Amino acid sequence: MKKLYFVMALLIVASMILAACGASAPSEADCAKDDVFCVGLVTDVGKVNDKSFNQSAWEGVQKSQADGSADVVQFIETADAKDYAKNISTFADASYDVIVTVGFGLGEATAAAAKSYPDIKFVGVDQFQEWPFTEDTADDIANMTGLNFPEDNAGFLVGALAAMMSESHVIGAVCGTDVVPPVWRFGEGYKAGAAYADGMNATATEVQVVYHSDVGFDKTFTDPEWGAQTAKAMMDNGADAIFGCGGLTGNGAITAAAQAGKYAIGVDADQYLTLPEAAPRMLSSAMKLITPGVAELVAAAKGGTIEGGNFVGDAGYAPFHDLDAKVPADVKTTMEKIYAGLLDGSITTGVSPTKP
Repeated sequence: MKKLYFVMALLIVASMILAACGASAPSEADCAKDDVFCVGLVTDVGKVNDKSFNQSAWEGVQKSQADGSADVVQFIETADAKDYAKNISTFADASYDVIVTVGFGLGEATAAAAKSYPDIKFVGVDQFQEWPFTEDTADDIANMTGLNFPEDNAGFLVGALAAMMSESHVIGAVCGTDVVPPVWRFGEGYKAGAAYADGMNATATEVQVVYHSDVGFDKTFTDPEWGAQTAKAMMDNGADAIFGCGGLTGNGAITAAAQAGKYAIGVDADQYLTLPEAAPRMLSSAMKLITPGVAELVAAAKGGTIEGGNFVGDAGYAPFHDLDAKVPADVKTTMEKIYAGLLDGSITTGVSPTKP
């Protein structure tokens, strides 16, 4: 009997091993196979857990795997801008099917890689492609798609909200460098939204917007101390609502505002969900729906329907969460009307695509 149990145990263990072998997930080594779809993401300078821009894009890649589009997903965090090309090539040389690069700063390196690896699809978040609009086809890159957003609309929405909720009639925005068009559109949209709300309500709001353009790309989005100090200076000048716009730098400003009991406004994602230290005072966030946008383009690449050029994602504003009861009903109604107007074109921000 003991021998029978021993044999049965061996058979069970063997079957478990065989099952495990048969169910093993594809690895990076399988990316060259036609039936294994691999997606790699290269961050801008920063981490995939920055609770903002890079993280939202990485969550989009992860969503593509959860949705069944991607078999293998991986990321490389960029520590220095000079490594952009090297990091992209790491995935390309490993035969990844799609490479997602995050941020305006990677635009040139991504375009160069797309030309060098024509069989790979490239998705550039915040990388506007000008070539579809010129008669010269020499620079056309059919395997590169820019994922872009109307950041000025999102900034406009939270600017209007901040102006309507401010008791001091002084609000602020702490942003990364305005050399990056999306950041500039956020900041200028914020100003325009506040002015629009003032026009509706016969108020006069002072809007302080500061861009961290005094440092290089390796620092502008990764400087939470500067963000916090700048936000504190604004609050010392009367600001009671602070919009943080620029990765970890903006997060520093948001957290400082929340700790001071002021209104905090996030960016890119719904930062109520990613910045718990600021959540109790998070009024809203200027949202770019990066996660679903990335996932949608990966699915299109898997299905063979992705097109080169530009893909415009959605933008909006996040719920009021813990502060919902403090937002008056008329403010909520006005926000809904402004959002609808931006969507149907009856309201425009007046912000140009790039800084003049």
